[in-house]
Amino acid sequence: DLGIYAPKLKTTKVIQAHEAFSKKGNIQVSSIQKDDRNEPHFWVQDSEHNVFNIIQGHHWFQPSSKIVGGVAGAVIGVSDMDQSLRFYKDLLNVEKESYDKVSFFSGGMEGNEQHFRKVRLQKLPSCKGAFGKLLGGVDIELVQCLDRKPFKIYENRFWGDCGFIHLCMDVFNMPGLKLSMEQKGHAFTVDSMESFGMENASGRFCYVEDPDGTLIELVETHQVPVIKKLGLYFNLKKRNLEKPLPHWMIRLLALSKVK
Repeated sequence: DLGIYAPKLKTTKVIQAHEAFSKKGNIQVSSIQKDDRNEPHFWVQDSEHNVFNIIQGHHWFQPSSKIVGGVAGAVIGVSDMDQSLRFYKDLLNVEKESYDKVSFFSGGMEGNEQHFRKVRLQKLPSCKGAFGKLLGGVDIELVQCLDRKPFKIYENRFWGDCGFIHLCMDVFNMPGLKLSMEQKGHAFTVDSMESFGMENASGRFCYVEDPDGTLIELVETHQVPVIKKLGLYFNLKKRNLEKPLPHWMIRLLALSKVK
């Protein structure tokens, strides 16, 4: 169906992660499957019916004992693959697809095979941008159902309902991206223009919609807190936005993470 079906969460140990999720109550876990690169992955559905794709992660900022790491991308349902491909290639500046296949595939958590066209776009980690080393690469899998007319996942639902409302991407040259997207027919629907504060962080926040109306949030970070109680912040507007933050600075951000 149309919209964000599942975020992709990366792990270094797919089998161990599958065992850990299988022991938890109130969730559903699929069997371990093989993707088109012959790598193991599986699906998890939480108590609110949100689906997550647990995949083998290859790009990490530093080793961790955690079973599952951060978001590496998403599985997105589309109605017109060729039209959507142009949008996401323009947005991600990706020219090459990992694969483009039409076949009968297992439909995520449902398990029943349906006729799909699936295209996987991957962008390798970049050394550009303050958080490029931390966030790693991008893995977007577009899926078009060919057996039936798909419906919008968020049809007749509200902002704040349980589910995946938008996909957020880190941007380090918002004016350039905005101009490029407008020239290709993808105008921003929202643009804060200047720094917009959210609690103790601030940045330029924009939105653009894919051809099916799926929201993509774009954030150019201007300020992030390090130790809020002491009033310590990183002001990113005073530095070269393309230059990555040093490892020690990124590690300091862990001091303010929510545990």
